[in-house]
Amino acid sequence: MTDYALAVDVGGTKVEAALVASDGTLLDGSRDRRPTGAGSTSDELAEAVRAVVAHALDALPDGDALVGAGIGSAGPVDLVHGTVSPINLHAWRGYPLREQVAALAASTLPDAAPVTLRLDGVSLALAEHWVGATQGADNALAITVSTGVGGGLIVNGRLLSGGTGNAGHIGQIQIADRPAGENAWSATLEVIASGPNVVAWAREQGWQGERGEDLAAGYVAGDEIAVAAVRRSANAVGEAVSSVTTLLDLDVVAIGGGFSRVSDDYLDLVRATVQEAPVNEYARRVRVVRAGLGDESPLVGAAALVWRAARLGWAAPPAVGDARLPASVASLGTVVGGPA
Repeated sequence: MTDYALAVDVGGTKVEAALVASDGTLLDGSRDRRPTGAGSTSDELAEAVRAVVAHALDALPDGDALVGAGIGSAGPVDLVHGTVSPINLHAWRGYPLREQVAALAASTLPDAAPVTLRLDGVSLALAEHWVGATQGADNALAITVSTGVGGGLIVNGRLLSGGTGNAGHIGQIQIADRPAGENAWSATLEVIASGPNVVAWAREQGWQGERGEDLAAGYVAGDEIAVAAVRRSANAVGEAVSSVTTLLDLDVVAIGGGFSRVSDDYLDLVRATVQEAPVNEYARRVRVVRAGLGDESPLVGAAALVWRAARLGWAAPPAVGDARLPASVASLGTVVGGPA
């Protein structure tokens, strides 16, 4: 008999689920993906979650067991109430995602099995520490540079979740000067370094391409604007790494995500800034490495919330916890709607 964790990942462009064994491998045939987006309604998002969870659970072989469920979601998240408010999914504000997954899996999970929600970047950090590029490091940061920029932290060998579970939102830290009287959104790492925003910046400079792939080709060809755009992104990531390392004295930073591959030397550019920017010498010792996991990393990270629970480093109040819903709630099935 093999034990599995149900892994659910909710991102700005997709929802995924799969069954993941205790060694971090996905069960063949259990993975399913549905598209999401800023224009999705709350009901459409809830139906996407229902569909992928149902697919994963249907793949559980006879005689094998489900021992828990882990949910990684774009944030912010509210661990006390089990709700999510993803920045790029406007229809979900305070949406009860943990309740929905618990209800969907209630008939398959044992009574005491956990249903654990965490920020997706936090889950990624746990996955890289479990089976990826930061194994063995006590102080590590995992970053994804893609449609957005996310991250998660391991500090003194434990996952750093913070007071509300949102530690690791590196994409929203301020990198540049913010406009007076406004919040720092336009000066954040995500706005400066993420794929769509880098493309948008390049076009504002007169570049004629439309996609990240065009930018990559322009960089190889030596297009002046494409080169400047890629270097601007990598420099911003390097500055963010330098700042976080100065604060937390990190050992290693793993960088992944599709846009981090926009050029062969992207990580070298990040490393150059990490060596140049710090005021304190100790911050230069941090190693910057390629993330060890591929496109399965969000699901491995969600499963790590079950298989590596001892490293979570955050506990909800006893009355709430990361536990299954009462039968009266589980019997409701799919939780739809939610705040618009």
